[in-house]
Amino acid sequence: MSKNDNMLAILWMLNSGAKMTAKQISEKLEINIRTVYRYIDALCASGVPVISDTGHNGGYSLLNNFVKAPLLFDLEEQKALLHAAVFAKEAGYPFNEALTSAASKLKMYSNQEQKSILNRHLAGFDVINRADKPSLQPVLAVLEESVANEYSVEIDYRSGRQEQPKSRVIDPYGIVYWNNKWYTVAFCHLRNEIRSFRAERILQIRQTQIKFQRPEAFAARDFFMKNLLPDMAGKTGLITLIIEGRAEALDDLCLHWFLGHYLKERTSNQAVFWLEENIIYSYVPYFLLSYGKSIQVTEPRSFRNKMAAVTSELMEYYQIK
Repeated sequence: MSKNDNMLAILWMLNSGAKMTAKQISEKLEINIRTVYRYIDALCASGVPVISDTGHNGGYSLLNNFVKAPLLFDLEEQKALLHAAVFAKEAGYPFNEALTSAASKLKMYSNQEQKSILNRHLAGFDVINRADKPSLQPVLAVLEESVANEYSVEIDYRSGRQEQPKSRVIDPYGIVYWNNKWYTVAFCHLRNEIRSFRAERILQIRQTQIKFQRPEAFAARDFFMKNLLPDMAGKTGLITLIIEGRAEALDDLCLHWFLGHYLKERTSNQAVFWLEENIIYSYVPYFLLSYGKSIQVTEPRSFRNKMAAVTSELMEYYQIK
């Protein structure tokens, strides 16, 4: 058997509750006794609580509660899981209590040396995110369960353009976390189409007993991103936007969630974007205002005029106030 198979076999032998010597293990697995010692050391290093008793009635055994312990997570895997838990909590993960319990178990079943190392890695690792409303977690919990079990939900939803919420039934196909916000991609019975709904705008939610079937191979992420950032391949009438400026400002623009999608060329002192006309004059000026004098639009000239007009409108607005 391979090394991993032998280590797993030793683990199950000890997990039966019996105390076994290295000689008994070597005879049962037909391996060298020195190999047994190496495998026992490897199990200990991975966090398995192996107890070694010396003397006439000595041998190897496991802690009584090891049956509940996660199996064979090495130190790097434990560190990665605990770091991922920090990200999930800050994103407003709806099952924080279970996540905290899982993280505690990882630490609980680690040896003292591993605990010390993990604590050092966690002490210097932080994620800062926008705090979600406390009421959002129950909404996400219902959505997650409904997505997994394919149950329709009834929601009271208020869009950004409506004062009063509207009741509707949706089939949630998936949940997406993007740009510090949670969304569900769902088939809307009211509109008879697949749409994206912001979780924080769901004022009430109730799981129904209506079952639905998610389209085969449907990916909520792909649908969401396609609607957010449409494919520009084959489109005509695109306008070239050329921006010059400081390198760090241009770097930031090229990584912008929206503008980065339309980036066509980047040199040391300029970035070139291709965008549709309605987009470039409707949205882009407001993206660029915060960069101030660190950037300058060189083309097209009409866009420079648009930036000047937007700035003048803001000046007039604040002067009136």
